[in-house]
Amino acid sequence: MTTAELHRRILEATDHRAHILRTVPIQTLWSGYGEIFRCELTGGKSVVVKHIQLPDESHHPRGWDTLIGHQRKLKSYQVEMNWYQGLARLTDEYSRVPQWIDGWQGEREMLLILEDLNASGYPSRPTDLTQDQIKSCLSWLAHFHARYLQSDPAGLWEIGSYWHLDTRPDEWQAMTNQALQSAAKDIDTRLNQAQYQTLVHGDAKLANFCFSENGPEVAAVDFQYIGRGCGMKDVAYFLSSCLSEQACASHETELLNHYFDTLTSACRRYDVRINIPSLVGEWRVLYKYAWADFYRFLDGWSPGHYKMNSYSQRLTNEVLDELKHEV
Repeated sequence: MTTAELHRRILEATDHRAHILRTVPIQTLWSGYGEIFRCELTGGKSVVVKHIQLPDESHHPRGWDTLIGHQRKLKSYQVEMNWYQGLARLTDEYSRVPQWIDGWQGEREMLLILEDLNASGYPSRPTDLTQDQIKSCLSWLAHFHARYLQSDPAGLWEIGSYWHLDTRPDEWQAMTNQALQSAAKDIDTRLNQAQYQTLVHGDAKLANFCFSENGPEVAAVDFQYIGRGCGMKDVAYFLSSCLSEQACASHETELLNHYFDTLTSACRRYDVRINIPSLVGEWRVLYKYAWADFYRFLDGWSPGHYKMNSYSQRLTNEVLDELKHEV
């Protein structure tokens, strides 16, 4: 697609009477699969455009350029479009996401045109969070999980999260922790067969949250790996993205209590007809299993990664000990 054609499609989706003043790059997509940019229009309007262009050759920063990885990325973009066109409409102010404007799909290109969250009051991207900001993100996750409890993931990933075991056979094969490698399927099964399932964001890292400038409000972006799962996968992954190992250990109880208190109130707000104490009890136990599941991925994908720290290792070892005693 030429630049002129791209601009024409954007204007057709937004305001054919407007003109594009400029486009501002936001980021390139992983492994060279396109870019995200802000498009500023006359009249003070702006939108965010995710332009996926399939490369002739991908360039993964850690060398994972495989057919499996390519197919996983292709599906992830389709999943994201399905999400915005469908179930995203059920979100509200407690789990704010960009509004869908339009999309287009060709043979080797896709276009997602979305609300510009910067213009809607979420312009801040802090890299060092206060405790209140961390709790705001956990509140977002709690409301999101409550909203989609027991939802059908049709059109999304059957199992959400970008590190899901079945989509990462190469990384599993490359693992050096043999005990964890052997237990990987049991950990995966424990999470997937939990009684209470929701939709998980699947990539709920700090970089995918947008903050209001002078308040605690947050919104989330990047839904390529949304699908069915235990909400603890999002919680563990989020905490890994914004806290040191010492902070994870010292604030674990406080932050998990905040998440579960909010989850409880959100279930009541949405009139979710389930046994809430049973949900909370099950997911509290699965918190360490979510950490162990992510640790498994890191062990094969990037041995020695900084998130493979004493905190995550301790939780993983607890899980391995539990599974060993169950045999």
